[in-house]
Amino acid sequence: MLIRDEQEGDHTAIANVTARAFEGAAHSDQSEPAIIERLRAANALTISLVAVEDAALVGHIAFSPVTIDGTQSKWFGLGPVSVEPAHQSSGMGSALIRKGLEQLRLQGAAGCVVLGDPAYYSRFGFERDDALRYEGAPPEYFMRLNLTIEKTPTGRVDYAPAFTG
Repeated sequence: MLIRDEQEGDHTAIANVTARAFEGAAHSDQSEPAIIERLRAANALTISLVAVEDAALVGHIAFSPVTIDGTQSKWFGLGPVSVEPAHQSSGMGSALIRKGLEQLRLQGAAGCVVLGDPAYYSRFGFERDDALRYEGAPPEYFMRLNLTIEKTPTGRVDYAPAFTG
């Protein structure tokens, strides 16, 4: 498996993989491919990585800026992360997450937030922090990961406008 930055010719394959990955997921409204497209159009894809296996694109991960209490910071949101259903539970999603977090660290990011399954994301160091809030979701599913030793900010976190349409 090769993990690399997305390229211009990957856009359709990313949308297709993302649609298949979230198809039928109870927690999804099936808007994930459109979110990625809107992030790209707004130049808000800070990191966009793909996983390629046997010349086929089989995974994707996006990281985009978030605001905390309306202020731009060096904090980013992870998501969506997508893996072809046939490749799920193979470690591909974990590899994409690790590579993306490594790139955030290299870019000097202060931290990253994610809305997802605590049992899954805690393995990467994400943890619940009552000081950061994301409205509209159960608090136990919203977690943060400090990437530097800076103090964790407090307040309401908002993802890029692309997430709301």
